[in-house]
Amino acid sequence: MALPIEDYAIIADTQTSALVGRDGSIDWYCAPRFDSGAVFAALLGDEENGHWTIRPAGDVVATRRRYRDDTLVLETEFETADGVARLIDFMPPRGEAPDLVRIVEGVRGTVRMEMVLRLRFDYGHVVPWVYREQDDLVAVAGPDAAWLRTPVATRGENLATLAEFEVTTGDRVPFVLTWRPSHLPAPEPVDAAHELGVTEGYWRGWVSACTYEGEYRDAVVRSLLTLKALTYAPTGGIVAAATTSLPEKLGGVRNWDYRFCWLRDATITLQSLLYSGFQSEAIAWRKWLLRAIAGNPAELQIMYGVAGERRLDEYVATWLTGYDGNPVRIGNAAAEQFQLDVYGEVMDALHQGRRAGLKADDPAWGLQVKLMSFVEEHWRDPDEGIWEVRGGPKQFVHSKLMAWVAADRAVKAVEEFGLDGPADRWSALRDEIRDEILAKGYDPDRRTFTQFYGSDELDAAMLMVPLVGFLPGDDERVAGTVAAIEKHLMAEGFVQRYTQHPGTGVDGLPPGEGAFLACTFWLASNYALMGRHDDARETFARLLALRNDVGLLAEEYDTAEHRLVGNFPQAFSHVPLIDTARTLGAALAPTQARALEGLK
Repeated sequence: MALPIEDYAIIADTQTSALVGRDGSIDWYCAPRFDSGAVFAALLGDEENGHWTIRPAGDVVATRRRYRDDTLVLETEFETADGVARLIDFMPPRGEAPDLVRIVEGVRGTVRMEMVLRLRFDYGHVVPWVYREQDDLVAVAGPDAAWLRTPVATRGENLATLAEFEVTTGDRVPFVLTWRPSHLPAPEPVDAAHELGVTEGYWRGWVSACTYEGEYRDAVVRSLLTLKALTYAPTGGIVAAATTSLPEKLGGVRNWDYRFCWLRDATITLQSLLYSGFQSEAIAWRKWLLRAIAGNPAELQIMYGVAGERRLDEYVATWLTGYDGNPVRIGNAAAEQFQLDVYGEVMDALHQGRRAGLKADDPAWGLQVKLMSFVEEHWRDPDEGIWEVRGGPKQFVHSKLMAWVAADRAVKAVEEFGLDGPADRWSALRDEIRDEILAKGYDPDRRTFTQFYGSDELDAAMLMVPLVGFLPGDDERVAGTVAAIEKHLMAEGFVQRYTQHPGTGVDGLPPGEGAFLACTFWLASNYALMGRHDDARETFARLLALRNDVGLLAEEYDTAEHRLVGNFPQAFSHVPLIDTARTLGAALAPTQARALEGLK
């Protein structure tokens, strides 16, 4: 069975990534893109579905691991009775093909090591034909091929490649695995030691552009590195997570494929990068956005492939047993949903880009005008909402809130940047949406915003009310909503997404899931804007304590099992970490900027 989710670390080349376990096993790796078929899929099955393990042959007394400074170069030290060996894992910046590089170093004494390479293409489904070509080991099946290069002698056994070797103090033993389309010639050899230096230099050079100097800098920089790791460099797209089907509830059915570009996730990621000094990523994302959603605004999708693909058909990989017995889904049918809130998020992101200094882009504004025409015609329509419910559309209050954001940012674009648009009409629309939200989406008896019109249900997404500038943080309606969420949606100090009373059927799924980390970060930011600074810092500290030993977060936290759950690492958790750190660090955070902007 796969390790606990928190026992994994990510390495990446900004086109794809791999998850490396604390035990030295790479259990998840898709090539050549994030959304390609997995070469190693043991994470969602067992070792027969593919993995690459390098570890001591004997008992391990202790394991320590870390990233080298501000990089994605992972070091894992194994201590045995005979000595200490260090495993260095990384992916060099993409050259002609994706490379996985592993270097075993002798640190102290003599350590016997073992390697097991079990390649299984197409999500653990296809066993390749393996043969030798001079000193290289080659595995081929259909369109996929992989080349292993190492000075260590290997042998085949039980449809796997095995090796045993020793390292003593000062030894360095390299292994390089390169994926390659099977119809192409052999990839050029990679010098592992040289690429280690190149990779360290790449990540340190990237981080050097960071302008964040507030509190919690280590946590913020690690989150920024994680977001960069989830960026698909050729197009500028940003995936929501590196994995599919890691469960939101152990043993449940809430398992989705997150290796795509959600407009919502990408826009908030963009803003965190932008306000941290990374303008090139913001520019690339804006270009990706314009390409992806070009055409009829009515056909806007909530998510796209990393190159802007629209067809993301969902199916269940029945040959995989799943993490903890959960179904494994490839693709995501939610791409076909109508989610009104994404129009507001896109409008906000493009507006924030202009306010942060990105050059005004005429094609971008033309697109925004078309988006606003759609919002004007359809903001009253029910939708599936931010949580992508599968129980049917409703009049979700958060969706209306983001429609208000769309109108508000459209008005400000005209007022602040002199762009051409019907500001008076949009201003009237903004007022109309606001009035309806306050009349139908707020329950004055319970003093809280609700999940949808006429509902008794609560929704933590309404913590966004002060964060987008709809109401100030000290407004009594914000305080009432926070109080209701504290009473009904809190579990061990963490926030659940929404109430799931029996029989409501809002999301069309069995009840039960972990606490949602993004919502808990939003609560901390609400506390800060309300002046409850001690509560804000206490909540933030509680969240930081959930990070694994290398600073990574999943989507949710199981308060009963005390484990991270959901896809990993999750952009939608690391982004609010950055924003909340800015708020608590007395810097002008994106959330504060949006709040102040909405109150002008």
